[in-house]
Amino acid sequence: MGSGKVTDWQGKRVTVAGLGVSGVPAAKVLHGLGAHVTVVNDGDDERARAQAAELEAFGVTVRLGDGATLPEGTELIVTAPGWKPDKPLFTAAHEAGVPVWGDVELAWRLRGPDAAPWLAVTGTNGKTTTVQMLASILTAAGLRTAAVGNIGVSLLDAVLGDEKYDVLAVELSSYQLHWAPSLRAHSAAVLNLAPDHLDWHGSMEAYAADKGRIYEGNQVACVYNAADKATEDLVREADVEEGCRAIGFTLGTPAPSQLGVVDGILVDRAFVENRHQNAQELAEVSDVNPPAPHNVANALAAAALARAFGVPATAVRDGLRAFTPDAHRIAHVADVDGVAYVDDSKATNTHAAEASLAAYESIVWIAGGLAKGATFDELVAKSAKRLRAAVLIGADRALIRDALARHAPEVPVVDLDRTDTGAMLAAVREARRLAVAGDTVLLAPACASMDMFANYNRRGEAFAEAVRELDA
Repeated sequence: MGSGKVTDWQGKRVTVAGLGVSGVPAAKVLHGLGAHVTVVNDGDDERARAQAAELEAFGVTVRLGDGATLPEGTELIVTAPGWKPDKPLFTAAHEAGVPVWGDVELAWRLRGPDAAPWLAVTGTNGKTTTVQMLASILTAAGLRTAAVGNIGVSLLDAVLGDEKYDVLAVELSSYQLHWAPSLRAHSAAVLNLAPDHLDWHGSMEAYAADKGRIYEGNQVACVYNAADKATEDLVREADVEEGCRAIGFTLGTPAPSQLGVVDGILVDRAFVENRHQNAQELAEVSDVNPPAPHNVANALAAAALARAFGVPATAVRDGLRAFTPDAHRIAHVADVDGVAYVDDSKATNTHAAEASLAAYESIVWIAGGLAKGATFDELVAKSAKRLRAAVLIGADRALIRDALARHAPEVPVVDLDRTDTGAMLAAVREARRLAVAGDTVLLAPACASMDMFANYNRRGEAFAEAVRELDA
């Protein structure tokens, strides 16, 4: 398919798999480049029909309710990231020798010759926050940047729009990386690795391998988590440019070629002269919002990528101070009778919940929802000593209840047999009854929300509304 110049696309037969957030812009861009575009989509609901009508008005062919067969003459498939690799469409493409790209691969191929380099971030948890922190630091350094990829501006818009960037902060999911074989970042970070999306990838090994693709061809730095050996292993396996360095981040004292924490200060022993003797102060832990341990780790990863790009230490401090986290990520809602109420509805898997629980000493834990195949023994065993009580809601709460019985039998548990939307108010009232001054009531469900709520945002809002009702 060549370098993606307009002449390469004229008359090319491209099939776009899936409408949705990435499919519609991809179809429009390809059509605008002169390709013959056919969109195939499994679903045929009201939203899909509206999107199809919009594309057909452009002159794009759309086939609804048929995502399995390969349109005749297809020379390339551009897929939405969520489509599983084992779909019949991809089997047919493989047999016909037709390449499959994701929207990220398409954006990468369409960049101009003087395109902005990419600083890329992946990991099971913390991606969005880290990319937003990174964009804030780059902005503080006076660079033109944007947080793109899985968040914010679409990657296609960022590489094809009129806005000129110096550097892009790019969030990439394992799905997107799976379909982006030629992506080569300036520098990249894998924040952590825990079982997630295994139904999509088929195994933990396949999931890790897709995450590890982010390091392929890195030019300056492969940033890994010193506390998570799996991320360091991925760096070892990566084929990088000559001179690219492995840079670790740690919540402890950093070794040479690492960033870490000393006496409440974030320090850099990687991007300094004579790193065996010297360290550069970057910021204080109190500059990180919120200063929970896992979020300090996010800040160190963002700082490492920014420093790899040559950003001065003062910009790290100013960028972290200017950063405000998204809603429902360890958000302090209110203090009621000396008890803090914290909304971390975004903790939709056990790894995220574990990080959240580690941030507080004495917790009344509100948890439960859709487990997505997860098990809870390790989470409960690691967090047991911090739990004062637990209030369980949602479809798969019995899995958490059983783990609590095994690993924290002395912790009182309230099992709310409800999945209606009023359940959250009941849960917050129970939590209030169980909490004493100095405790934190923490919504860190360790589960997805769709059994009870439209999404984790709605779940977090329901929690905050219930807390405000207490306060009133």
